[in-house]
Amino acid sequence: MEKRSNLIEERRQKAKRLLERGVPIYPTGFRPQTSVEKIFSAYGQLSEEELEAKQIPCSVAGRIMALRNFGKACFLHLKDETGKIQVYVRKDKLGEEKYKNFKLMELGDIIGVKGHLFRTKTGELTVLADQVELLAKSLRPLPEKWHGLTDVETRYRQRYLDLIVNDPVREVFKTRSKIVQEFRSFFLSRGFMEVETPMMQPIPGGATARPFKTYHNALGMELYLRVAPELYLKRLIVGGFEKVFELNRNFRNEGISVKHNPEFTMLEFYVAYATYEDLMVLTEELFLHVVQQVFGKSEIEYQGNVIDFKGPWPRLSFFGALKELGGVSQKALEDRQEAAEYAESIGVKVDSKDSRGKILTKIFDHLVEPKLIQPHFVVDYPIEVSPLSRRSEKDPTIAERFELFIGGREIANGFNELNDPDDQRKRFEQQVAMREAGDEEAQFMDEDYIVALEHGMPPTAGEGIGIDRVVMLLTDSPSIRDVILFPHMRPRKN
Repeated sequence: MEKRSNLIEERRQKAKRLLERGVPIYPTGFRPQTSVEKIFSAYGQLSEEELEAKQIPCSVAGRIMALRNFGKACFLHLKDETGKIQVYVRKDKLGEEKYKNFKLMELGDIIGVKGHLFRTKTGELTVLADQVELLAKSLRPLPEKWHGLTDVETRYRQRYLDLIVNDPVREVFKTRSKIVQEFRSFFLSRGFMEVETPMMQPIPGGATARPFKTYHNALGMELYLRVAPELYLKRLIVGGFEKVFELNRNFRNEGISVKHNPEFTMLEFYVAYATYEDLMVLTEELFLHVVQQVFGKSEIEYQGNVIDFKGPWPRLSFFGALKELGGVSQKALEDRQEAAEYAESIGVKVDSKDSRGKILTKIFDHLVEPKLIQPHFVVDYPIEVSPLSRRSEKDPTIAERFELFIGGREIANGFNELNDPDDQRKRFEQQVAMREAGDEEAQFMDEDYIVALEHGMPPTAGEGIGIDRVVMLLTDSPSIRDVILFPHMRPRKN
């Protein structure tokens, strides 16, 4: 810590000397005319002789990432958003006073450079600087002598440092941006309308999750950060919009893990006059589109497994998967007490208030989910864990619902929407009873939503997709924190 404090003080002294020499340390006005990527794209193939003959001018800006001092000349590596390029700075080109100013610049400083291109004796494309301008003084040294940042906690807490020194991390977030763009373009091309619904809600609904609570002073009322946009999107279906989607944030007051962050990105979409069978086909097309557009192929590798997105994907029943892949007995599938005893025997915690369906879901998560590496749809969930789903006409104890699993994780959840207001009221009442019994994740009664259903919602299917988990999958990232720019962290201990 003392060494670092000394380095910071040395940098402040250099900043002071620059100011004394009349050099502003945070000026504005320098406008780079090109980027490193464009330089290499346009001139990277030219020979030493061609570059010498053409005397190609360039103006570029970025951060000093490496610096080699040879007295009357220096080589440095300048890094902008698109890449790195070598810069050669000579005293005889800059002039003595400006070269003295340059010598007070150091690793991490952001500079603007004007000059022309040439190749060194080793053949490296380089900018011979005619002008070097300090654009922002770095008062703190780059981590680990600028060779990299490996401490995981520091990487997450100070993501800006992670992005400066770890190029693969930058690529993950560039890829994330492309993935989100392709999700959006897919739905827009299919005639969906993108909408925005409230993120602060008087009643948090649409998912079984514990909400965050806040208070609006002017209205004098409690509000909740939304756990899902579902009930508002379905209100839009009632209002006559037949194909809608939303890409935005949800908030759930739950534990933090490699799969969970309290603030996360979801895509939800709803289609009137469609069924969950239609959505499974659409989902296959969606994922294949995104993977092919972003990576130019239909396969990716995730944590050592090659995953193929070409459809059709297998479909398993919830109960069949528990029996065949989880080894759960028929008796445990049918009897709550047997299910609870079996869950406890395999280390799955069961609450006395848990229904048979909830216990089986916990067993599924523990035994079956990790085995679903290739894309699989699991269908026909217990109705008691599907409070917003339509009942099956063939078996009223199960819901017309599916979940998508890829890479051993749940990626999406879709179902035929419950549009019977009387049935929906009963489901809400069951949820309220569970909440009053101590289940903080159970849903609230939403009278306004029931009123909306009483006006008539057409047969509708809807789906939610966890964007962060998709990005984890497609960038081969083991933790959700690796794909969220600023993940939530516990406060530092003093």
